[in-house]
Amino acid sequence: MSEKSNIKNIFSLLFRKYSFFRVLSYVFIVALILSGISFFTVRTKKIPVISSVIPVVGQAGDTMVIRGSNFGQIRGSSFVEIGGNRITASGYITWTENLIKLTIPSNVQDGLVIVATKSGKSKPGFFANEAGIPVAVQKNIKAVGPTITQITPSSSTVGSLITIFGSDFGINRGNSRVIFTANAEKSSDLGSGQGEKFSDFDFSVIPASETDYDYEFWSDSEIRVRIPDGSASGNIYVETEKAKSNAISEEISTSVGKKSYTGRKTYILQVNADIDSIDTKNGTNITLRVPRPITFSSQPMASLTDCSPEPVISDFKNTVIHQISLKKATSKNEKIKFSHDFALSTYAVNTEIIEKNVKPYSQSFKKRILYQNSTKSDSLILSDNEGVKALAEKIITYQNGKAESNPYIQARLVYNYLLENYELKKDLRKADSSPLDLLKSKKGDAYDLAIFYTTLLRALGIPSLPVAGILLDSEMKTQNHWWTEFYIENFGWIPVDLSLGKGMDYNSFRPVENEAEFYFGNLDGQHIAFSRGQNEVKQTMNAKNKLVHRPRSYAFQTIWEESSEGNVNYSSLWNVPVVLGVY
Repeated sequence: MSEKSNIKNIFSLLFRKYSFFRVLSYVFIVALILSGISFFTVRTKKIPVISSVIPVVGQAGDTMVIRGSNFGQIRGSSFVEIGGNRITASGYITWTENLIKLTIPSNVQDGLVIVATKSGKSKPGFFANEAGIPVAVQKNIKAVGPTITQITPSSSTVGSLITIFGSDFGINRGNSRVIFTANAEKSSDLGSGQGEKFSDFDFSVIPASETDYDYEFWSDSEIRVRIPDGSASGNIYVETEKAKSNAISEEISTSVGKKSYTGRKTYILQVNADIDSIDTKNGTNITLRVPRPITFSSQPMASLTDCSPEPVISDFKNTVIHQISLKKATSKNEKIKFSHDFALSTYAVNTEIIEKNVKPYSQSFKKRILYQNSTKSDSLILSDNEGVKALAEKIITYQNGKAESNPYIQARLVYNYLLENYELKKDLRKADSSPLDLLKSKKGDAYDLAIFYTTLLRALGIPSLPVAGILLDSEMKTQNHWWTEFYIENFGWIPVDLSLGKGMDYNSFRPVENEAEFYFGNLDGQHIAFSRGQNEVKQTMNAKNKLVHRPRSYAFQTIWEESSEGNVNYSSLWNVPVVLGVY
């Protein structure tokens, strides 16, 4: 018998007689199989892959788009790093398996872009902050900038569509603008003190409005844009990142009436919020979204001049975003203060309307986004309520059964009806009270009257916006306040303050003889606006986050605070904004 056969017989005997040896052998074989599976799994984990980063060169506030694969359908604990700095939760706009969109933060630096998930980190892309890129001076090369060759038509009214022909406007608009001559009182420079920081702001011009959807088409050689509210006859030019174009004159007039912006005032405004009584067991993140004063025709300038602590983003959808991380060690007695200083300018608004020249809204106007968005029912203005519709129709129907068709007269009829039949309560009602309670009670605070008036106008098909902000009196005291604007075709927005028209206690810088008459169509420059319509702020990706809404405050904003998952209790105080100085 061969040696090989002897060895085989010996092993066979051992397997038959020693079950332990057999088991041990089986365990060894299984272990080999499992380690092979583990090795294969490690080698096939779905590591995120970046295929492109756009833009490669950009600045804070731009939207970065990262395309690739294996990012995951939801963000969860995954994150993006730019130059070694993680993007905070509030910076993400979209997160899907193959696409990530985020807002580039204010502290962005040049560096590598990395996507990190539970499976690992991607190979990096690259991003450069354009603010830090030196621009080489080119000699003997003619600078290329936008040029206007023609504007048609050469005369028009507010809200009318004009076409600008020329070259080098840019394929996409981006941050480029069309600038018009402002219908504002010419006044001296801001003077000394804080105002010196803003003496270079040009109050003689006004850009086309994004919130009024004035921009309709933009290409390198043609722009279609609407004449913005607050503009007047004068020069029009195009402003791009490269340069300003030549200016061409445009005649702007209307038979509907006149509007004037006078008595410009510049304010230094402070907005504060505090967080204290913090009790957290697991640690959590809190995001604050602090409303910023808005800019529009009667409030053309608003700038953040100082902020403490440094925000994550200084301007995202008209909010200043802060994010703080609370740990187990956070003291209950610790108070975290947030302070913001703004400089802003306002004008008093005066309108003179020739009622007979106001016509019902044209079908072409009703197709505009401005009309559709400011006449529809939404979470703030419940204009599709049947009780509201019935009351609105009742108000504009005369005793002979004929209904008024002139939208300006309709708005005046509703204003007068509320003045005569509704009571203004001095104290604010409960935060969760509905303005629709006024259908039965006929009593409401300043918030209720502004919302209810706007709701009735929308029910009649009159474009209107509720405005939230603060009111400053002659003793420099501020209070939360609300009013309304409605739109007349070929004229623009008209302000209405129903509460002041009702005689609400308020000391204006200049006394008004007839409040009821004045505050329909006119507004003093002591109204500081934070919102025109609802600011729909979206929460971050995690649906389990706790949200805080602050109704009947100085801004119409859906989310003010957001805390991530975790066991946390805290108190927050949002003070009424205060005015530190007037110039």
